[in-house]
Amino acid sequence: MASDPRPPIRELPDELISQIAAGEVVERPASVVRELVDNALDAGATQVSVRLQAGGVRAIVVEDDGCGIPAGQLTLALRRHATSKIASLSDLESVATMGFRGEALAAIASVAELTLTSRTLDAALASRVDARSGELQPAARGVGTTVDVRELFFATPARRKFLKTDATEFAHCLEAVRRHALARPEVAFAVWHDGKLAAQWRRADSAQRVADVLGAGFVEHSRALPHPSASAAVTVRGHIGLPEAARSRSDMQYAYVNGRYVRDRLVAHAARAAYEDVLHGARQPSYVLFIDIDPARVDVNVHPTKIEVRFRDGREVHQAVHRTVEAALGVSRAGSAAQPAPIEAVARTTALADTRSDLPAQAAHRAVVPPGNWYAPPPRQAALVLAEAAALYATADVATTAALNAPARAADLPPDDWPLGRALGQLAGTYVLAENQHGLVIVDMHAAHERIVYERLKSADRGARLAMQPLLIPATFAATAAEVATADAATDLLAELGLEIGPLAPGVLAVRACPAALPGADPVALARAVLADLADHDRSRTVQRARDDILATMACHGSVRAHRQLTLPEMNALLRDMERTDRADQCNHGRPTWRQITLRELDALFLRGR
Repeated sequence: MASDPRPPIRELPDELISQIAAGEVVERPASVVRELVDNALDAGATQVSVRLQAGGVRAIVVEDDGCGIPAGQLTLALRRHATSKIASLSDLESVATMGFRGEALAAIASVAELTLTSRTLDAALASRVDARSGELQPAARGVGTTVDVRELFFATPARRKFLKTDATEFAHCLEAVRRHALARPEVAFAVWHDGKLAAQWRRADSAQRVADVLGAGFVEHSRALPHPSASAAVTVRGHIGLPEAARSRSDMQYAYVNGRYVRDRLVAHAARAAYEDVLHGARQPSYVLFIDIDPARVDVNVHPTKIEVRFRDGREVHQAVHRTVEAALGVSRAGSAAQPAPIEAVARTTALADTRSDLPAQAAHRAVVPPGNWYAPPPRQAALVLAEAAALYATADVATTAALNAPARAADLPPDDWPLGRALGQLAGTYVLAENQHGLVIVDMHAAHERIVYERLKSADRGARLAMQPLLIPATFAATAAEVATADAATDLLAELGLEIGPLAPGVLAVRACPAALPGADPVALARAVLADLADHDRSRTVQRARDDILATMACHGSVRAHRQLTLPEMNALLRDMERTDRADQCNHGRPTWRQITLRELDALFLRGR
């Protein structure tokens, strides 16, 4: 009788189990740094030092001043799934610490040489344990813990071949510490590489820490999110980059959930959706978002590296992030005093800040402004009305058209100094030149008016529920199991979007109604796009985005054109409308609508005072 060719089922040795676990937890030196810094923060450290050699491949030493580990528990701390952070399923369902699985030290020790040294406050001496031998011996150090990791992946040389250069691995390690530093401004961090201090962040408040980590340029070209009510189920705070400071890459996007750095598609989608109307082309926004939510409403145990999370109510989180970021972006700097920007920054299309400063020379330069109440609009001035748009689009209702055609009233205007100043004239039939207390304001009149019209159209269009247009012949398509499940679970939400989608046969969905605002849309393509968004993000903006595109086209056609001669009252009406309009700093396509050139910069151009 031939022997059974199948290998027998056997238990794996502990060392191999740890090495398999290490393959999930320890990807590169940065993974070790992240896990060790997590443990340091959980220990209540106020100062964390990271020392690296050869990008972390030769050595990683993490020191902290936390509470330390008792000598009798040092050996236990190196065992798999040994932790003090959770003790029951209820603890796991509401994790409030950075680490909780108790597998990091064991996984690291299986692929590297690890030495653990620690001292508690009530201990006379520190204790050191070697992960290989398990030998415990006294040592000298202050209160806290030191984890010394040497020769990463020496036991698995094949893994070592997949590492990049020392410079690349160091950059990843530095980024891991940077992510922690952004979330914990009350903790001081220092990173050393090959004996040289590479980065240091002292204890500071949140705003200062953002400036220290991401640079003063980010803070200058960003806006702090308002602190929401503490009673809200989900709160969002942090800083968002101004649209002008958008980048070609998404390398400056940081999102945190309860202090934990995450890469979450739902959060990224919500933030990106808030920037839709203000970004130019394929530019990427920059932001630092801190999302605070009840730990019981988020599952952090869904990814080996704990970098992904799952929300109990994803739609709730999506709406909170989207609304908070959108509201902050909606505050236009045209409605506040314009801060002078360096002329070279204007050329680079950098951001304009929202602070104001009085210049001593403003009085002399304001002599060119006509005296008295020179801006007195006639009863029915041509306030850049949308008669053209009403003629082009017969679907616009009377109320909407009247709101768009409403003239600016002198009673609505500030008594003296306006942020965007007083109009002086036109340049090349395209730009409006105005004078404010800082100097010269240049406005792209078509881009500015396009934004004004677009926002008014959106405001008039947002009030009502999307009307449905029943299809004479339902559009059917072969649907996946996920699409069928999403259509069944999101019936009410689909109705809010003006869609009626239901099963026709097993594996077949029928689109019976589409939004009346999108008469030319392909019902099947629209339905698939909406269902995909709902499956991934618990919310879809496909219909709203398509409707906004129509409104944007209407605004573009109904806005004042280049080379149209405007009177001074018309120019001033445009400036006042910009000051009252959300997102007036960019047009619908993300291009800037106005720029400031200061008196100081003008003086420099003509060598005055030299």
